[in-house]
Amino acid sequence: MDGKLMARLGAVVFVAVAIAATAIEMTRKEEEPPAQASRPSEDTPVDPLREAQRRCQLLGEAAVRDAECLRTWAETRDRFLGIAPAPTRTPPQHDDGR
Repeated sequence: MDGKLMARLGAVVFVAVAIAATAIEMTRKEEEPPAQASRPSEDTPVDPLREAQRRCQLLGEAAVRDAECLRTWAETRDRFLGIAPAPTRTPPQHDDGR
């Protein structure tokens, strides 16, 4: 066989495979999405951090200047990274010699 005949044969085989793959894909049934999206149940406990995040989200750009949002974001970051919250420090007591 010469090169032209081989090229034509390869092109015919390629087109046949492409048509077969297209036919198979078109006859495939699509999976139907679930009827209802899952919603958290009413019995799910409310996460105060989640509620604070929602509040900051609603504030938009003003959240950058809100101290509570900054604290919420720091707590979220620590929770994500697995960092335990730092213990609260008590200021050192100065003994005035009495």
